[in-house]
Amino acid sequence: MSIKQQRESLPVFAFRNQLIKAVHENQILIVVGETGSGKTTQLTQYLAEAGFTNKGMIGCTQPRRVAAMSVAKRVAEEVGCQLGDEVGYTIRFEDCTSPSTKIKYMTDGMLEREILMDPDLRRYSVIMLDEAHERTIATDVLFALLKKTVKRRTDLKIIVTSATLDADKFSAYFNECPIFTIPGQSDYLDTALVTVMTIHLTEPPGDILVFLTGSEEIDTAAEILYERMKALGPGVPELIILPVYSALPSEMQSRIFDPAPPETSITIDHIYYVVDPGFVKQNAYDPKLGMDSLVVTPISQAQANQRAGRAGRTAAYQSEMLPTTIPEIQRQNLANTILMLKAMGINDLLHFDFMDPPPTNTMLTALEELYALSALDDEGLLTRLGRKMADFPMEPALAKVLIGAVDIGCSDEMLSIVALLNLPNVFYRPKEKQTQADQKKAKFHDPHGDHLTLLNVYKAWKNSGYAAAWCFENFIQARSMKRAKEVREQLTKIMERYRHPIVSCGRDTNKVRQALCSGFFRNSARKDPQEGYKTLVEGTPVYLHPSSALFGKQAEWVIYHTLVLTSKEYMHCTTSIEPKWLVSAAPTFFKRGLSGRTPRTRSRV
Repeated sequence: MSIKQQRESLPVFAFRNQLIKAVHENQILIVVGETGSGKTTQLTQYLAEAGFTNKGMIGCTQPRRVAAMSVAKRVAEEVGCQLGDEVGYTIRFEDCTSPSTKIKYMTDGMLEREILMDPDLRRYSVIMLDEAHERTIATDVLFALLKKTVKRRTDLKIIVTSATLDADKFSAYFNECPIFTIPGQSDYLDTALVTVMTIHLTEPPGDILVFLTGSEEIDTAAEILYERMKALGPGVPELIILPVYSALPSEMQSRIFDPAPPETSITIDHIYYVVDPGFVKQNAYDPKLGMDSLVVTPISQAQANQRAGRAGRTAAYQSEMLPTTIPEIQRQNLANTILMLKAMGINDLLHFDFMDPPPTNTMLTALEELYALSALDDEGLLTRLGRKMADFPMEPALAKVLIGAVDIGCSDEMLSIVALLNLPNVFYRPKEKQTQADQKKAKFHDPHGDHLTLLNVYKAWKNSGYAAAWCFENFIQARSMKRAKEVREQLTKIMERYRHPIVSCGRDTNKVRQALCSGFFRNSARKDPQEGYKTLVEGTPVYLHPSSALFGKQAEWVIYHTLVLTSKEYMHCTTSIEPKWLVSAAPTFFKRGLSGRTPRTRSRV
């Protein structure tokens, strides 16, 4: 089919004129569209074709950066322009737009930052909050901010797209605005995977090739297929799942040409039932412990509906299922969000118009954290340092470390470390070469810990001329390193805007460890005589991750980047420190002398 035919085959096309009319007639509109209806790619184009871009850009937010990029790429193809011209995207540390951009896709966090600079969003005529039912923190904050903006800008149009169960709640929040429903179509990914399993279990032997839309979808499909095959239990012929896309190392790609091992063919005639236990692992933040945990919770009715639809059957709700997913704002650390709101001049947080207010203790913990970082003063108002920290698109502690590194004289090194900390793991550890990968990683290990290990990786990659071949040889993710370099360049621009010199500490890496204390003093722990470590703030037992450069070493005092609860509370990215650095970094937080087990803390906001 031609692009025109493809566009016209989508369910949303039949409602094109009605949608445009509804947007003209209402300032805020809730649009309910099932997966595959075409709302994300088509609605922005319909509005552009109807002349809305004459008054400003059409902005569309996405909860995930990969979605913002891939949707923008698809829409640029449909419009027939270069990505970044009429159609573009912005995600954290990457701006692919130009002065001629009319349709802009972005993460919800990026629009949040734009409102910080311009509360009236004067460059936009329409804002579409897509996949709003996912309820990310940034989306929830945008709800309240845009509700205020539309009062001042009566010409600004807001479209909120949602899953069915949330639509009434969203409508009530946005002054009983109308709801527009578009029917959907079946989920092609699930259909493809069901077909693969049917062929594998009932047809003669032979390889199966599946075409999908991108690396994220390919990885998801491979994971789902692996889990579904495993769930069938022993006695089922093995299905070898080999993902292929350009970002994979070439040795991984070449595996598709290896012959499949000989296998006796077994068929399963009938599968009558599929059991869905109705649980999901969800990230939850404990403000008391300052820790992220993966907690098993019952899925919501909305998730059950989605799962049932994907499996092509109906689901019976259990009484303990909540109607919708718990919003992120009620289960995550809010320090960054509160810093942003304070930078926008919003100080009365208890009366801020949240759709679902976060727990008070989570807000108080975030305020205490910002006070300890000197981002807020005794009155709870933003300091000059706090305003500067808000300009760095990252967690406040990392922003403080970067600014603190300037005075200590290691901002060059800290830029590389912070850039890598903003990304997923750079080390690549394939199942069949784990020993080799671990040996290569050990060569980068610094005796003082993981932050300096990351610095060693970045320096060595730089010395190789930023070579992808070097990454492959050392089991390092080339794509992550390339992204780290881009992030570093963006952060350097922010540093230059504040006229902060980029200085190197040379071989005196003690300065780097000291600078890390300026932001992560709350994440400090001391070796426990019996086993592991105890955090200084709450006395929580925590452990070094086996992959840490400090594992098996005798570091007495450490700081860590994050705590993650799996089988134990593990410290991720850990560095050994001197206790005196903690006192000089945060005298208001630690009372003098850290010889005792736990410091006393001040809890003023």
